[in-house]
Amino acid sequence: MESLKSKFIGCLVGSAIGDALGRGFEGHWLSDTFDQEFTGRWTDDTHMMIGVTESLIEMKGFNGEHMARVFMRNYEMEPWRGYASGPPSVFRMIKSGVPWDEAAKRLFSGAGSYGNGAAMRVAPVGLLFYHDMEKLREVAEAQGKITHAHELGLEGAALQAYAVALALQADRSFDLDPHLFLTNLRNFVRHEIYQFKLRKVEELLNCEDRRRVVRELGHGIEAFNSVPTAIYSFLRHSQSFQDAVLYAINLGGDADTIGAMTGAISGAYHGAEAIPERWKNRLERKDYIEKLAEKLWETLKLFDSP
Repeated sequence: MESLKSKFIGCLVGSAIGDALGRGFEGHWLSDTFDQEFTGRWTDDTHMMIGVTESLIEMKGFNGEHMARVFMRNYEMEPWRGYASGPPSVFRMIKSGVPWDEAAKRLFSGAGSYGNGAAMRVAPVGLLFYHDMEKLREVAEAQGKITHAHELGLEGAALQAYAVALALQADRSFDLDPHLFLTNLRNFVRHEIYQFKLRKVEELLNCEDRRRVVRELGHGIEAFNSVPTAIYSFLRHSQSFQDAVLYAINLGGDADTIGAMTGAISGAYHGAEAIPERWKNRLERKDYIEKLAEKLWETLKLFDSP
């Protein structure tokens, strides 16, 4: 169980570090001296992940109304975290009386968002429900509905949560099998665009041309152009948390979110000890994030053992 606890901490801290690294170097190639410039300051990606975790702990599971209120409270305390326009619009609607699972449907002419905002924060769901695939899918999509109504945005959140769950369960005493990992993910997803992207992930695993990786997998804000890219970055460098996160960020584009999602998967696989101390020491509110991870791990004990 202590190993599982380390993986919980590794996942949440790893996500925050990936976010903070990506925030500082979005759109740039990382130099050999980037560590000197790393401030450890994270964005809305981590801010909302913290909100998901806080709500899951307090409610001992998922409660959409409560989680929406936590998001709103945290946003009002720190609105400068880099939020896109969507979440604040949703929060205003909920505050005016629109139900938490209806507000997001009113964005984008009723189509809802298929961005990666639901996926960037979903790691705690993958941890808490790792032993129940259907419950994981249900909660990953439900938490997504607070801000994202489009099915492709919700599917991206479920895929990211399941990737975290698979990484958490993987035994590091054996080499990770990318083919088996991707087969499990393909069997889980329902939409063809994700099936297609996951097939591309396997096809590109030995590709040295980053431009081709970006061209075929994407590095944008759409969930289908970023969640598979994070999974790819993890699998390409599954032996090293540092290498996986740096590779993800160096692909450019939406670097903080892809870095956060890669960091969550890799941290869940390797555990907290694999994350470089020099990064952890600079991470904003590291102690609080670690404490949340420990409380989430303790919450797991309230559920039936797998």
